[in-house]
Parts: sequence; structure tokens; C-alpha cells
Amino acid sequence: MPSVERIVQEETARATAESAHKNIETIVRLEEEEMKQRHLGERVSDFFVRIMGSMSFVVAHLILFITWFSINLGFLGIEPFDPFPFGILTLIVSAEGVLVALFVLVSQNRMSRLANHRAHLNLQISLLAEQETTKLLQKVQSIVDRLGIETARDQELQRLSQDTHLETLARELQEKLPAE
Repeated sequence: MPSVERIVQEETARATAESAHKNIETIVRLEEEEMKQRHLGERVSDFFVRIMGSMSFVVAHLILFITWFSINLGFLGIEPFDPFPFGILTLIVSAEGVLVALFVLVSQNRMSRLANHRAHLNLQISLLAEQETTKLLQKVQSIVDRLGIETARDQELQRLSQDTHLETLARELQEKLPAE
């Protein structure tokens, strides 16, 4: 027969799994919504960046360059169409470099916007948790006082039970962080 402790652990694990499952579903839904809200240009850019960021793309380029050099240096017995210093290849690679940079920048801008959105969401959740914790501390202190339980006044508890002034914290952090 399982012990009470084991049953409690299993129940806690099940509750945690259910909470985590709900959170995962929420995150997946938010991610899907974010993906649907991309503009056409962002979708195209993400598509190309995904392809260009693959090992297949690197291998294809290596094969292309080796073939190009082999043909145009006369190693394969085929008439060179872009003899050294490979002017056509230089033009193609330069144009491709510009396009790759632009696609990457578009994708990075979108990811940066998404990261800022997530940071704001995380800040909001943290602030709500802080407010809830402060309120809980105040309620517990009120219960302790009402029950007439003598406790040594904990100065830190008193400070934590007060509302947090976000502007003051932000200003102090700004003053103490090193300048860029």
C-alpha cells in the first residue's frame, strides 16, 4: 500500500503536470497567433533565412563553387564561361550577400519585436506576482495581529509588506547600472 507521502507526491506531480500542460497550450496558441500576424515580407524573409541557415545551403554552395572553379579554371575540359578572376561569380556572390543580409535583418527585426513583446509580458506577470505576494504578506500579518499572536517585528517583513514603487526601483537601477 502506498504511503501518504507517496500519494501526496503523485497528486502534486499530477497537478503540476496539468498546470504545465495548460501553460504549454497557452504558449503554443500565442506562438501560432504571432506566426499568423507576420506580414508577407516577413514570411518570405523567414522562409529564405530558414533555407539559408541550413547545412544543405552550405553544402550546395560548396558544390557550386567547386564546380564553377573547376569549369572556369579548365580542369574539366569544358570551355570556361567566366575565366579568372571570375567576374560573373563575384557579381552573383555580391548580390546574394546583399539579399542574405536584408533577409536576415527583416527576420531579426521581427524576432526583436517578438522578444520585446515577451519581455513586456514577463514584466507584467512579475509585477502582478509581486503585488499578489505583497497583498498576501499584508493579509497574513493581519491574521497574525487579529489572532493576537506575539511576533518579533521583522523589519524586512515590514518592508516587503509595503507596496513596491516601480518608478523608484527603475530610477535607482538606472543610476546604478554602468553607462553604455
